[in-house]
Amino acid sequence: MLAPDVHYARSGDVSIAYQVLGDGPLDVVIVRGSLAHLDSVWEQPLFVQHVERLASFARVLLFDKRGMGLSDRLRSVPTLEARMDDVRAVMDAAGMDRAALFGAHEGTRLAILFAATYPERTAALVLFDPSPKGRRSPDYPWARSDEEWRDWLREVGESWGTPEFFARQLREYTPTRADDEEFRAWYARHMRQSASPGAAVAFQRMVMDGDVTDVLPAIRVPTLVLHRAASAGPAAYVAERIPDAVRRDVPGLVDGFSWADPAGNGRLLDEAEEFLRGLDRAAAPERVLATILFTDIVDSTRKAAELGDAGWRELLGRHNALVRRRLSEFRGTELNTTGDGFVASFDGPLRGLSCAGAIRDEVRELGLEIRAGLHTGEGELSGGRVGGIVLHIAARVAAAAGPGEVFVSGTVKDLVAGSGVEFADCGAHVLKGVPGEWRLFAVREAGTVPASR
Repeated sequence: MLAPDVHYARSGDVSIAYQVLGDGPLDVVIVRGSLAHLDSVWEQPLFVQHVERLASFARVLLFDKRGMGLSDRLRSVPTLEARMDDVRAVMDAAGMDRAALFGAHEGTRLAILFAATYPERTAALVLFDPSPKGRRSPDYPWARSDEEWRDWLREVGESWGTPEFFARQLREYTPTRADDEEFRAWYARHMRQSASPGAAVAFQRMVMDGDVTDVLPAIRVPTLVLHRAASAGPAAYVAERIPDAVRRDVPGLVDGFSWADPAGNGRLLDEAEEFLRGLDRAAAPERVLATILFTDIVDSTRKAAELGDAGWRELLGRHNALVRRRLSEFRGTELNTTGDGFVASFDGPLRGLSCAGAIRDEVRELGLEIRAGLHTGEGELSGGRVGGIVLHIAARVAAAAGPGEVFVSGTVKDLVAGSGVEFADCGAHVLKGVPGEWRLFAVREAGTVPASR
């Protein structure tokens, strides 16, 4: 198969390189978990066999992550939310209204977040060796500890690009090819073309900080979890938390790059093809992952008494117009007003967080102070609007904030890792009417994202 043409999709102000091959009845987006380069990957016959098999029954979309390969290089670590926007951008550019996402390793985080946020655009998930979080925790012992991460980041920074470094990687990750000199030479060349040393360290920091474990119960699309024997623990963790997920061990597969082992990869693709061909056309989604923002004017009663009815109406009108401008800029959907506050939903937590910070700063010019709270969770869809307990939790988070403060739940904090937003740990809180204790965080720096439409 000849390498397909490389095209570019605009995602905000970043260009994302992508290719489309095959013409089957099903659309599949490959979300790779490693670094990649859309040109040099076609120099590897084993990978070409892999995508040819997929293209035999589907239209397949490949893309280079932002900051990597043929996509625009970056100076900062991209967030999961930004990378989720990239998936939507390449799907739009390729004319894919709805697709199955086939993710591997770290790429499964992006596939999981996209499926929960845009179930109407996700036909199914196929997750190979899923890695839902980067740091070890009591309930997730399979990730690196903080000390192990420090050692690994130092090694990447000092050794990236050397043949010895890549040989060690292959020995650990894809042992069936570790002694194949031709494969080793291609792999070193491919990885150097994929990322510079600085970009490789940035990518690994993103892997370290990412965490989508809170998102797993919100997946409402058919999901197949495939794994090697060595990855049974994290695979079971993911499959047990995604409603109705199917988990399959792939016998005899030992390589992290599954396509490097044609026999084992054939068994993996057999499972994936059977699963994807058996999909029924799903009904419109009734639940979706959303970020909810609550805002509230502090001391509004006192301010209204000072200004009188006419003066307060005029000031409130200016406040409302300001909030609505910012909601439009950050792609927020107004759900309701609460007299002197707003309830809005966003399809990404960083957009909601940035919107809250912008509103907080601008209303001060009106002589007002607000408090704000955000939570990301599963909501019910009705008439295109989000409802359910996610709204109640966000309201309680906002109620815990003081004047000028933006409070978020732990889920929001985890999902904006890598954004540069700083948080202060405000400890565990009991949220009225919501079971359990909730750890809340105050935003030290609201952060900004480009307005996108």
